[in-house]
Amino acid sequence: MSYVKVNNNYRSFDGLMKELFNEFPSAISKTVREDVLNYPPVNITEKKEIYLVELSAPGYVKADFNIKLDNNILTVSTEQKEEKVTESEKQIRKEFAEKPFKRSFTLNEKIETEHIVARYENGILQIDLPKKENALTGAKDINIL
Repeated sequence: MSYVKVNNNYRSFDGLMKELFNEFPSAISKTVREDVLNYPPVNITEKKEIYLVELSAPGYVKADFNIKLDNNILTVSTEQKEEKVTESEKQIRKEFAEKPFKRSFTLNEKIETEHIVARYENGILQIDLPKKENALTGAKDINIL
């Protein structure tokens, strides 16, 4: 019994997107890829007393992050680092770098902004957004007048 590979002339969406980015002229492609892929991925989890925001940002140290809250917009960013170049080393290939990024999140009125806590460990920046007491009560009966 022999197996024959059949080409049905259709592509997966993932394959189509990869091909689309590879078809761009190199200057445009690099710019688009850097903009799209330089966003650190984020997880947001609602727990009983907090919202937990986790950003995957390996290779940084705590001092690299700037976290600001302005008008209920929480912004996490990093600055461009100077790369150390020594004369005794020759860079053969460089595929990863700590590039600057900026992510913003709009907080609603349920967040106790005075008690936000952030920590960075093992490449994950975690931000605890505590809920206000009235947000923890859940459902409430409303009397009809």
